[in-house]
Amino acid sequence: MNRILKTTAIAAAVMGVAGVAQARDQLRIVGSSTVYPFASYVAEEFGATTDYPTPVIESTGSGGGLRLFCNGVGDDTPDITNASRRMKPSEFERCAENGVTDITEAFIGYDGIAFAESSENDPINLTRKQLFLALAAQVPVDGKLVDNPYTNWSEIDASLPDREISVYGPPTTSGTRDAFEELVMEAASEDMDVYGGEGYTDIRADGVYIEGGENDNLLVQRLAEDTDAFGIFGYSFLEENSDSIIGASIDGVEPTPEAIGSGEYPVSRSLYFYLKNQHADDVPAMDAYAKMFMSEQMISDMGYLKGIGLIPAPQDLRAEARSAVESHEPLELADLK
Repeated sequence: MNRILKTTAIAAAVMGVAGVAQARDQLRIVGSSTVYPFASYVAEEFGATTDYPTPVIESTGSGGGLRLFCNGVGDDTPDITNASRRMKPSEFERCAENGVTDITEAFIGYDGIAFAESSENDPINLTRKQLFLALAAQVPVDGKLVDNPYTNWSEIDASLPDREISVYGPPTTSGTRDAFEELVMEAASEDMDVYGGEGYTDIRADGVYIEGGENDNLLVQRLAEDTDAFGIFGYSFLEENSDSIIGASIDGVEPTPEAIGSGEYPVSRSLYFYLKNQHADDVPAMDAYAKMFMSEQMISDMGYLKGIGLIPAPQDLRAEARSAVESHEPLELADLK
């Protein structure tokens, strides 16, 4: 009996130590490359002005981040994931299946998707239909769907430059890719009868569209080297590199903060991060970081993040989003449908 009691006591002590080991000061964040610059700015400020260490942030793409986030609860999973699109119902359901059942959604503001080129070129205006015809895997020709035959922009429309179609863009794990498919590909094709009344989002895989990874800065660098090419990335990267690249107008609207914030620019989207509330007790830095991120100092019209490309939301929406984060408002599946 004594041996049993001693063994039980030792096991309890080990479990107690393991429980303490779960608690940590350093926050772990994954997710969107678009949100990464904003999250990094907040993380650096957080590390410099609080007693907590600077959070570790990994740019994995929105989809990749949500996969890691939804793997479960525990020290080997991230506390926060950034996203340049809203969580999908299927992702929410996977989270729940893996025990991640208490999530808060933090809406931080807006961003536009830039379709950009080297500033050595003349400014260009493209319609979403022209972009679709340049990048869709299959396009209508004489009323039939065929593998995309276009190699030059001028083949799509004689008013466009006689330049080879070459586009550097994000991979399938990216929220920017998801948003581009929805806001450009689907929007341009949903009224085309040849696709059966449904939006078509398959992007060609014959070398015209070149996946550039999750690092949008590398896409920007490639445009400086390949001046005939275009690139797809978040507006903040266009603003940060305005000396070397320019954004195309889409459907006659230039990518400006005003046009993105008002929704006039047709390829604008909302930005988020998601909090795993089940980690809040063991990782006290999480709530403190989220509070700083959602502060007026960061996301308002006069906030620091506006200076690096975030398009602030109206004041009432900011207040609503801040309240949701402060109260740990739980995300429901119905919110995502």
